Amino acid sequence: MRLALGKTARRWLYLVHRWIGIASCLLFTMWFLSGLVMLYVPYPALSQAETLAGGEAIDWAAVNVPPPLDGGRLPQGLLLEMRDGTPVWRVTGWNGMHTTVAASRGTVLRPVDALYAGRIAGRFGNAPTQYVERLTRDQWTVAGGFDRHRPLWKVALADASGTEAYVSSTTGTVVQVTTRRERFWNWLGSVPHWLYPTVLRQDQTAWRQVVLWVSGPCIAAAVAGMWIGILRTRIGVRRFKGGRMTPYNGWMLWHHVAGLVGGVFLIAWIFSGWLSVDPGHLFRGTKPDEAAMRIYQASDQMPGMAFDRLRVAGAGAVEAELTDHARTPLIVLSYHDGRRIVLRAATLAPSRAAETAIVTAARQMESSAPLLSVDRLTAPDTYWYAVAELPRLPVLRLRFADPAQTWCYVDPATGQILKTVDARQRAYRWAFDLLHKWDLNTLTLHRPAWDGLIWLFSIVGTVTSISGIWLGWKRLRR
Repeated sequence: MRLALGKTARRWLYLVHRWIGIASCLLFTMWFLSGLVMLYVPYPALSQAETLAGGEAIDWAAVNVPPPLDGGRLPQGLLLEMRDGTPVWRVTGWNGMHTTVAASRGTVLRPVDALYAGRIAGRFGNAPTQYVERLTRDQWTVAGGFDRHRPLWKVALADASGTEAYVSSTTGTVVQVTTRRERFWNWLGSVPHWLYPTVLRQDQTAWRQVVLWVSGPCIAAAVAGMWIGILRTRIGVRRFKGGRMTPYNGWMLWHHVAGLVGGVFLIAWIFSGWLSVDPGHLFRGTKPDEAAMRIYQASDQMPGMAFDRLRVAGAGAVEAELTDHARTPLIVLSYHDGRRIVLRAATLAPSRAAETAIVTAARQMESSAPLLSVDRLTAPDTYWYAVAELPRLPVLRLRFADPAQTWCYVDPATGQILKTVDARQRAYRWAFDLLHKWDLNTLTLHRPAWDGLIWLFSIVGTVTSISGIWLGWKRLRR
């Protein structure tokens, strides 16, 4: 009976690998090759540095409307910048609403029409406008983060890079920029790799289910193949004829050896890809308590702003952000070249890091949880990092003994909480990010070591997949 069950199990093992493997090898080949493209051309995203570089310097002489406060306290976000030659306040309320208020008396904000969008995009990209198109979404604006900006104005610029800029109909700002090179390579990279065509990705639920149900059978085929590969390998005195460890020749030999060498990596890659959509929401983090965040970010009164003095102190600034983190009212000025100057809101004197105030306010924010440690990081750690570059440094890392085991990464210059990670999110960093990207700081900060590792495993995986496609095609023909 046991022998019969063993034969049946082995038969099903071969059938799963053979027939699911024929389709999965096509997907594996696509994923390996598109992943290599993504290594060098990521999905288009407008960075903060690009936003600052393309922004207008604040016309301080025209700023004469005080910041819109809520009973003297700051909203969740308050930013001063230019909107087509007019200074405006960008307000993010605690209810999640985004509004724009003129910062110059008597100013009526122009509607965001085609002429406006063309003018803004042309100024941003420093190039003439070819055409302007109104759309709800396309391949490069399909993500949910653009929802509050829809409909969008797509503006094609007459420059050598074939730049296309997207202007928000609600804020009047440029929210996405792509070039001809990025668009071409992403059709070979991110779009197939993420199963990301607009028709599918515009429905988040449908896209998530497709990723789950496409990746799942591929995991089964890969695990079955690895198991068979081990079963068909002999070492020691039980080797095959001629002392060989494998019984295969030709394409089967390539498939067997490459599968054994790269099988563990392949399974890790496809399994972590399956985890990318967080099945069952196993790794959903705990959001910071809104009331606690308000306490951390709200002092009794925000001091008034001396606009006449800011004309000198903030000359050339593109953005001026008012913050009150850790009960320390500040004005953060950002410039075209990425420089950042932090001033005391009351005196406009340069602000110094106030770690004591940050720790005190953080203790009050997490009053029911002891603060285990405070570390000043001058280099990335496992959870505060950026791929192939350095994140903002230095930062303070605060670890709390709350049920979620929360860690906070805080900007010591402003007190802003840059990131929070709990135990589940830290587990996700290992289960998905590491197994899928192999983005350890020791590798990503010492390229081409990281590139070499990814290329090595990708080549082995591609050989496994292509040989599987050929063998599957031969069997189907028979």
